[in-house]
Amino acid sequence: MSEQSTPGAEAAPANGAPPTSSTSTTEQESRWRRLLSGSVGRNLGLVAALLVLVIAGAVTAPDTFLTTSNILTILRAASILGVVSIGMTLVITAGGIDLSVGSLIGLASVVATLAAIQDLADQLHWIVMIVLALAVGVGAGLINGIVIAYGKVVAFMATLAMLVAARGLAEILAERRTLQVGNRDFINFMNLDIIGVDMLIWIFGIVAVLGWVVLNRTTFGRRTVAIGGNREAARLAGINVKRHTMWLYAISGLTAGIAAVMYLGRTTAGTSTHGTLLELDAIAAVVVGGTLLAGGRGTVTGTVFGVLIFTTLTNVFVQNNLNSSVQAVVKGVIIVVAVLLQQRFAKPSGRAT
Repeated sequence: MSEQSTPGAEAAPANGAPPTSSTSTTEQESRWRRLLSGSVGRNLGLVAALLVLVIAGAVTAPDTFLTTSNILTILRAASILGVVSIGMTLVITAGGIDLSVGSLIGLASVVATLAAIQDLADQLHWIVMIVLALAVGVGAGLINGIVIAYGKVVAFMATLAMLVAARGLAEILAERRTLQVGNRDFINFMNLDIIGVDMLIWIFGIVAVLGWVVLNRTTFGRRTVAIGGNREAARLAGINVKRHTMWLYAISGLTAGIAAVMYLGRTTAGTSTHGTLLELDAIAAVVVGGTLLAGGRGTVTGTVFGVLIFTTLTNVFVQNNLNSSVQAVVKGVIIVVAVLLQQRFAKPSGRAT
């Protein structure tokens, strides 16, 4: 007797037979869905958003927006925020937060421009100023990390305390004055153009590449993602969570110190007001870029796009003489939409991008 098949049911392909067209189509759709819901899809969305802003700028300010000088202006504006955001990406990937980076920039810039330090730089080399600025950032970051990891203080409160203390100490050291950088060699170096690109942009690019390598190609990066995904599981897997957390905040402090040096080169002055509220912009850029606030997934590439989106948005508003208050509202909307999309679609995947 011949076999009977249920009406409407598809016959399963025999062993070794090629899949049916419907099965092949389903698999392709599944692959595309996984691709678009992953890092590629997120980055494509960020690229699309950036292109929309570029088109808007080109249409509304056709004579100035797409000029080389304006593009370099956008990249210069993105450089300092970008450097700080790279350090913030690592911290948030591990499930932490650092509210102190803006104040650390102010403190590091003041320490590096104190009269005694500048005299020492004149006698030895201007590299002394850079070393001191980086040391202040790393030292304050280590204090944050120790208090959070070993003192078991919530990261929000510990870094908030550092935010207040560092800004106050900077005001005391500077006596609420702006300290001018007197070393011309340092200023000339920080304002170098290499193949037509500013030193600040080169620094941002180098830090971004190093951040990507650390997060994606090192054991340190994998441990960072693991801690953010499940802290207790990471500890049981043999990761020294406390020590790792301490070094994460030291790295965040280091990027704040680098940003302080960049401020000194751009403004030729150190002041306690450098970096004011920059921590909020950094957190916003990291979140918009696709790093989960809850931890467990980080993306340096997305952070770079997030920084470029915000700086391009600012440039579009400046080019068209639009109200800065409206710009703040638009930024707020972008942040809320990014967080809502994270809650709706994103889940910690234990991966870095």
